[in-house]
Amino acid sequence: MKHLLSIESLSSVEILEILDATAGMKSTRGRHAAHPLRHQCWAIMFSKSSTRTRVSFEVGIRELGGDPMFLSSNDIQLGRGEPIKDTARVMGRMLHGAVIRTFAQKDVEEFAQYSGIPTINALTDEEHPCQILADLFTIREKRGSLDDLKVCFIGDGECNVPRSWIWAAAKLGFELRIAAPPQYQPPADLLARAGGKIAVTTGLKDAADGADVLYTDVWVSMGREDEAAYRIAQLGSYQIDDDLVAAAKPGALVMHCLPAYRGKEITDATLEAHADTIFQQAENRLHTQKAILSLLTA
Repeated sequence: MKHLLSIESLSSVEILEILDATAGMKSTRGRHAAHPLRHQCWAIMFSKSSTRTRVSFEVGIRELGGDPMFLSSNDIQLGRGEPIKDTARVMGRMLHGAVIRTFAQKDVEEFAQYSGIPTINALTDEEHPCQILADLFTIREKRGSLDDLKVCFIGDGECNVPRSWIWAAAKLGFELRIAAPPQYQPPADLLARAGGKIAVTTGLKDAADGADVLYTDVWVSMGREDEAAYRIAQLGSYQIDDDLVAAAKPGALVMHCLPAYRGKEITDATLEAHADTIFQQAENRLHTQKAILSLLTA
């Protein structure tokens, strides 16, 4: 594995390798035998704001012996229109790796192509691979395995998080159900390309029936703020609450990639009842990303 650009680009073997490495990183935190990023400097280049992703990558790079360098789009020439390939060819001569959070997937892929250094997609409009890898690890950690898994995603089924869930389900063979209004369902060509056991519906209770995991994300993704009022009106009923949890399998996990807007995509009471899982999920971003960093420098 040379880069981590998308779940789509990973094989099932690589996904499971990352999950296994994550378990090792978590169990040995604070006493790692090896520091694979020692004497390395990694750029963290973000065009979008972040809490969990930025903190977990900065801490992770340091804990593996490296030095992180945070660069916003205002700090470098990208913010003034320099082509990605030119920035990449400069960065590749000075840095050891890059973590990029931006809008277009093609920008991350072009950076990886021209820089020649390990490149990690920390979120684009198309995919959020590090999040879903951490989610898979959390599910396996809480549930014991990914066998016979049924995941139900509720809300905006067209954004980057469900897109990465689609590819994860296709690669690992578990069942994914997406409950969303018609205009917020994933594109038919994406579903056809991915294959797998993926069902899309407008019915919340049908999607949640017998599910092992109920999962949601914000209704208004970054860059869609001008659509906020319309999206809230259209997605208003696509909420995880105690009634929906009751429709899932007894003991089902409730997950949210955060930040959460309580009273919108999830009720305050439901989030608090499942806070242990949701914040364990957030913590696991650190361990998963350390596993990815380690594997990219092996």
